[in-house]
Amino acid sequence: MDRLIEKANVLIEALPYIREFWGKTVVVKYGGAAMIDERLRQSTAEDIVLMKYVGMNPIVVHGGGPSINEMLKKLGITPQFSPQGLRITDDKTISVVEMVLSGVVNKDIVALINRVGGHAVGISGKDGGLLYAVKKYADDGTDIGQVGRITKVETKVIQVLCESGFIPVVAPLATDEFGGVWNINADTVAGDIASAMRAEKLVFLTDTPGLLRDPSNPETLIHQLPSNEVQRLKEEKIISGGMIPKIESCLKALDHGVRKTHIIDGRIPHSLLLEIFTREGLGTLVYLS
Repeated sequence: MDRLIEKANVLIEALPYIREFWGKTVVVKYGGAAMIDERLRQSTAEDIVLMKYVGMNPIVVHGGGPSINEMLKKLGITPQFSPQGLRITDDKTISVVEMVLSGVVNKDIVALINRVGGHAVGISGKDGGLLYAVKKYADDGTDIGQVGRITKVETKVIQVLCESGFIPVVAPLATDEFGGVWNINADTVAGDIASAMRAEKLVFLTDTPGLLRDPSNPETLIHQLPSNEVQRLKEEKIISGGMIPKIESCLKALDHGVRKTHIIDGRIPHSLLLEIFTREGLGTLVYLS
């Protein structure tokens, strides 16, 4: 009986959050161990499906770097990156990127969500003219090929899917006025879609507890990060590497009306539910100051 009462208490604790987020949009950047470890894949998919069934509109944006690297190596192509960590995407590489992201990774996530009771539909930024982009250069001016910078987000295709009861799963590719294809950083795509949709929340699933002052010490987690502290932490190299596009996407989303942005540890089972439906939450909350 005590266990049943405990379960009831958990549901009661979640009630105000369910009421608050009913009908609201939450963009989830899906990546890291949560895409690889089978137990975490299952729990993440269950979280996303539950969000939909309690009245929220989850939108999933995914990356796929490791899968792209694996396929490139199988084809005898050496993955190359700029000093800033951007994938150098020549004509051969962009074909592999599109094939892996849209044809393998995306459909695997869709199948996973559907298997646990959801109704997911996989698209890329090319579908329905969702994402338009122009060429992006590395910070030092280096030409890195078919890497794009988003110039426009047309949300109609996502809105139609959400309103029809589906969970959109978006591969980070964009098109242009000539029908070309551009490889886009998935963190950036998540932030731009959250901005265009005026999402309630933008959540990044990562392989860290959040933003750490000392990457080797989880106890140095920064629980709340005001936007006016970001530049200083960049200068101190506390925000660096792969954390930069996440934080920048958080700031852009906040500037465009997204209420809350979070960077959480996707290695914790059901981390999405813990973040959204409990008082304590997880990870780092980035907010406007």
